[in-house]
Amino acid sequence: MTSHLDATRESYDTVAEDYASRIVPLFEQEPISRAMLVAFAEQVRGPVADVGCGPGHVTAHLAALGLDVTGVDLSPKMVEIARRHYPDQRFSVGSMTALDFPDGELGGLVAWWSIFHLPPEELPAVFAEFRRTLVPGGRVLLGFHVGDERLSPETAYGHPVTYDAYLLDPGRIADLLAQAGFEVTARLAMEGRKWPQSCLSGRAV
Repeated sequence: MTSHLDATRESYDTVAEDYASRIVPLFEQEPISRAMLVAFAEQVRGPVADVGCGPGHVTAHLAALGLDVTGVDLSPKMVEIARRHYPDQRFSVGSMTALDFPDGELGGLVAWWSIFHLPPEELPAVFAEFRRTLVPGGRVLLGFHVGDERLSPETAYGHPVTYDAYLLDPGRIADLLAQAGFEVTARLAMEGRKWPQSCLSGRAV
């Protein structure tokens, strides 16, 4: 595992309990972004992966929308919390840089504010990995913070952390998705609590 993945995993293991207690209630206050998940669910045919699932609330939401979904997260502590809170759902420890799914197994993939910690130069390979796992016509949905900045916080959720985080340009992300074999079918721009936010939906071609 590369050093930035180690830092991300260890940081989220540290903040996991406080992250879950703060982020899960906020999700219930975001009807516009949840609408993108509803549209995604209506378009998907087949099993779905929620990559970077954190404490599992989005995975559970997708399941409630009728999807056969598996949550995957880099942090074992996050997966432990997800399993505790949503015992009827499937969760596993893993990295979006090397997903444990066969080629063309998935009908859909969600990365909901989870590409935040990937160095931008790694995104082409990660999006190619997303495409590998999807059937032709499979759906991808990304949510991310908008900007052009590398952040290196010393604390988060009341704990010390060592990860970096990246604000991303939606046009650049759309271009990278196209290069990886996706057609971008919908874009949503939103205000955020700290930074602007964007959701991109795409179809594997």
